[in-house]
Amino acid sequence: MKKEEIKELSTADLKERLDQMEKDYLQLKVNHSVSPLDNPAKITADRKMIARVKTELRQRELNNK
Repeated sequence: MKKEEIKELSTADLKERLDQMEKDYLQLKVNHSVSPLDNPAKITADRKMIARVKTELRQRELNNK
């Protein structure tokens, strides 16, 4: 998902996706600690995507004030 795609989504959709992304990220970290992943760079990519979504949510919060 790119920045443009994130900006097009509604706030409710972003919050739902953020919850799901965080659950998937934690599960990925647990799986990686038990047995190594084929692509450990996915952990970093997921963390950065979560940060992008959180940033967009925060910007919307500040713009609405």
